[in-house]
Amino acid sequence: MGKKIRKAVFPVAGLGTRFLPATKANPKEMLPVVDKPLIQYAAEEAEEAGVDSLIFVTGRNKRSIPDHFDKAYELESELQAAGKTDLLKKVQNVLPDNVSCVYLRQAEAKGLGHAVLCAEPVVGDEPFAVILADDLIRGEGGKGAIAQMAEIYEKYQCSVVLVEEVPEDETQKYGIVEITEDDGESAIITSIVEKPKPSDAPSNLGVVGRYILTPRIFEMIKETGEGTGGEIQLTDAIGALLQYEKVRAYRVKGKRYDCGSKLGYLMATVEYGLAHPELGEDFEKYLHDLSCPAEPQ
Repeated sequence: MGKKIRKAVFPVAGLGTRFLPATKANPKEMLPVVDKPLIQYAAEEAEEAGVDSLIFVTGRNKRSIPDHFDKAYELESELQAAGKTDLLKKVQNVLPDNVSCVYLRQAEAKGLGHAVLCAEPVVGDEPFAVILADDLIRGEGGKGAIAQMAEIYEKYQCSVVLVEEVPEDETQKYGIVEITEDDGESAIITSIVEKPKPSDAPSNLGVVGRYILTPRIFEMIKETGEGTGGEIQLTDAIGALLQYEKVRAYRVKGKRYDCGSKLGYLMATVEYGLAHPELGEDFEKYLHDLSCPAEPQ
């Protein structure tokens, strides 16, 4: 029996320039979708999969992320004194008691591969997950993407990369994989390339914000030079890993929202709002009235 996935790395050092000025002083990962920030959705997805160590690779202006997961004594005292027990529970349950957080600083913005490498001292020789919080994924059947991928890892004991079919004219926005031995759920990756032009793309299967990686990836990252955009790309390191280990592509079961884009973020906000147990019904009525206004009498 191989090791379980107990650690997850969250690269959160990016500047979030597509959401300026909202992200000038506030991390993009703290942007709320209804009543929870993106980073909390990502943490909950990891916790559901059995992860008990959350490793945040941060940069400057990211203080609100550790503050969010820390205990807020003054706020809790005020809520308790006011008898607002429901709100108190929400604040206290942001982080389960069995889950710990580690915060590491990525001093330079040198790419996703470099951000993952920053976590090596904490990850050690264990397999681990990598979660990009601005890819918000609503798992199918109530099971999150990392929990689904952990099952594939346990079955095959190799790295797993989450993919979905992307428009053929948008391959330059993704890492694109070439596959073989496809069983309809997962497949062996034979090559992976970062942001190819549509004419050069080996397929339309794009990598989307979730990885389960064996610790050998750290060795590959160290040997990987700067790639697309002058950064150390995780995609290039995974390509190097293919020479030594199998890596599987797993098709996402659920719906992904690209919350790194304004349109994707708005779509997530609307659809999560419609599904919200407290306000979904009223919000649906509002949207209906907005799109189909009553004719004046």
